[in-house]
Amino acid sequence: MNIGFISTRFSGTDGVSLESLKWAETWEKEGHSSFWFSGQSDRPDASSLVIPEAHFEHPENQWISDRIWNINKRDPYVSERIATTAQYLKARIRQFVAQFDIDILVPENALTIPLHVPLGIAITEYLAESGLKAIAHHHDFYWERIRFTHNAIPDLLDMAFPPRLPNLEHTVINSAAKEQLSLRKGVSSTVVPNVFKFEEAPVTVPEWSSDLRKEIGLSDDDIFILQPTRVVPRKGIEHAIQLVSNLDNPRVKLVISHDAGDEGYEYLDMLTSLAKRQKVDLILIGDRISESRGLDASGRKKYSLWDVYEHCDFVTYPSLIEGFGNAFLEAVYFKKPILVNRYPVYVQDILPKGFQLIEMDGFISDQTVAEVENLLNSPERIESMVEHNYEIALQHFGYESLSSIINPLIK
Repeated sequence: MNIGFISTRFSGTDGVSLESLKWAETWEKEGHSSFWFSGQSDRPDASSLVIPEAHFEHPENQWISDRIWNINKRDPYVSERIATTAQYLKARIRQFVAQFDIDILVPENALTIPLHVPLGIAITEYLAESGLKAIAHHHDFYWERIRFTHNAIPDLLDMAFPPRLPNLEHTVINSAAKEQLSLRKGVSSTVVPNVFKFEEAPVTVPEWSSDLRKEIGLSDDDIFILQPTRVVPRKGIEHAIQLVSNLDNPRVKLVISHDAGDEGYEYLDMLTSLAKRQKVDLILIGDRISESRGLDASGRKKYSLWDVYEHCDFVTYPSLIEGFGNAFLEAVYFKKPILVNRYPVYVQDILPKGFQLIEMDGFISDQTVAEVENLLNSPERIESMVEHNYEIALQHFGYESLSSIINPLIK
């Protein structure tokens, strides 16, 4: 069958872009073909339809977003602009389905988080009018984000985020989302956790990354602690700074792999000030990380995220909330010891699998610091721990487990 994925963006290393590729690869092994509709794409041109108006940062969508959030009344002209944009996008979806002879649509988070309200309405109306079968892959619901609480579009959120349609199957990435979707929308769903290709060893380029530590300002004997996330408040990075401060070892350095910007720079400013007060060496390398290795405009090396994982000693993952936890799986894949906060999805869906980790419960305690310190001084225990975690992840979060869940959905 021809399967059409729809989202605002299929590009980069965000969860939607990464997980949609994993689904596509799994289905392609079964003989199906994948096609892509979005506002920005790094997928092959021959199998993609890129409509700029479908991107959440398109000026028209930005204009609409500025007038529907943090207010409680919607101007009639805003309603007109939403409807006009939705009708345009619906026509483009119709074009996409015809151009690639699509059998099944897979909205990737486009019916979940309302970053692009007209696109969600367009998909909903198209499915209602066409009867085409669809599988919605939900990552982040609007009710999980405080910034969407106060709004002027409760009617549209009820209609399209997500819709209740007989030809639409729903999938979610954790058990809590399944429960909330059933409670709020009265629809059943299938839990499809995020996965990683644990069946294959990581592909690294040692000759390229051998100087990574030196390039980012670390000595060979420094203890390289990695925070492998974007700089946004829900990642709880202040706890990683507190951990390093309490370790009280000048050799311990905290490195953040991703940039800020998605939700502003105030949180980053707070973190840098905190690190300075706590006398923590905080190293930001987002400008040195790229999807492809190469040189930047200044002639400096650009490294992949995989290079960073390869060279770090320890991973902090103190998130307050996560839809699932891609960075957690990545750290397990690269066989690194991990400090993880007991965020709700971890407690419900990951902890019961039997991973061996150092846990914190909302704050860095003296016991947590002692456990990290003892672990860093015990290479044998680290090796045993990371090998155990890899086997657990292979069993529960590998591609084989994904195949067993999503293949029946299209049958």
